[in-house]
Amino acid sequence: MKNITKFEKVSFTQFLNDAKNFNQNDMMIIYNDINLPKRATKASAGYDFYMPFDVELKPNESIIIPTGIKCQMNEDLVLIIVPRSSLGFKYRLQLDNTIGIIDSDYYNNSQNEGHIKIKLSNLSLDNKTLILNKGTSFAQGIFLTYSKTIDDDVKEARRGGFGSTNQN
Repeated sequence: MKNITKFEKVSFTQFLNDAKNFNQNDMMIIYNDINLPKRATKASAGYDFYMPFDVELKPNESIIIPTGIKCQMNEDLVLIIVPRSSLGFKYRLQLDNTIGIIDSDYYNNSQNEGHIKIKLSNLSLDNKTLILNKGTSFAQGIFLTYSKTIDDDVKEARRGGFGSTNQN
């Protein structure tokens, strides 16, 4: 199977819609400055995701970060999103869903462009405020191969974004 795994920016319209709660002056400049995820070293497992703008997260606060990123990948891959370990260690920074799962069919499905948004919470017990500046790496994505059972006969196609495959 040919490897098609790659990160891309979502459209400006999608980014603007998903970042509407952030009162930024020039969203086109912010969008143009979005960095695609990349590994820090040749032995790094994770691809770092970078802040598109400055954020201050006080203890016990949560925020949804519109990364401006989507990911095309082979059908047998999943992208796992986790916080940078140093931020978890220093601030108890956590993803609100504990771990992010980005399936291959999240990318450009019939009702969703595949924008990867990451919800973070600062659960600091030391009353530390976390400041994440534009361009700072704050999460990482790790690609994993997965298997299906021999009797798996699912034919349903994804239509939508987060939570779209569950009736609850």
